[in-house]
Amino acid sequence: MRVALFATCVNDALFPATAVATVRLLERLGVTVDFPAGQTCCGQPQYNTGYRRACEPLVRRTAKAFAGYDHVVTPSGSCVAMVRDNYPRIGARAAAEGRGTELADLATDLVPRVVELTEFLTDVLGVEDVGAHFPHTVTYHPSCHGLRLLGLGDRPRRLLGAVEGLELVELPGAEECCGFGGTFAVKNAAVSAAMAEDKIANALGTGAQVLCGADNSCLLHLGGTLRRKSAPLRPLHLAEILASTEEHPWRPSA
Repeated sequence: MRVALFATCVNDALFPATAVATVRLLERLGVTVDFPAGQTCCGQPQYNTGYRRACEPLVRRTAKAFAGYDHVVTPSGSCVAMVRDNYPRIGARAAAEGRGTELADLATDLVPRVVELTEFLTDVLGVEDVGAHFPHTVTYHPSCHGLRLLGLGDRPRRLLGAVEGLELVELPGAEECCGFGGTFAVKNAAVSAAMAEDKIANALGTGAQVLCGADNSCLLHLGGTLRRKSAPLRPLHLAEILASTEEHPWRPSA
């Protein structure tokens, strides 16, 4: 099976290890992974800030970059949610304004092919035990887009539960927002920071070594709070845990 990796701009700029881990994991499972060089931002920051028309070139570019692939896999629920939930809205609005159906047609073609990493593993490949080894205590934070818009449910937890050596500890208040919310963290910084403090207090109370998530944007937000506290808890993307094996283990310094 050949798929396209949608790395996302956050991972490309700040968390390249997550993209590398995603490729390593998928290749270990027998998947051939391409990286279309034409990909760029999906347009989520612009759309969330009210610049709908500014998203339209990004819709076209994203659709062109991933044309011809049966599956476009990304380790970012928020970017999948942007494509699935908002690309059709952008297309429908353009059509309603009398500017044709191009964007709507592009969305119709692209949306069914874009899948979040844990969806791809469990629903497409049909695996939960990916052969990972991670002898650490982990607590899992479900990000809002994956939880509410994508309905990922227990997919990430099932994958974590099958990892050899991993001890999964329940996170109190797991379904509460961490406070990031993209541009929300900029526009409402004090509220955002207070929400992060609550999430981190709950995470630290678990005694876990690692705070796992499936969206690096949320982990960036929470990681900043952890660093300011010099807290003994490491934020880490789920893909990096699943890519870790006994022969090639994850290293905190990597």
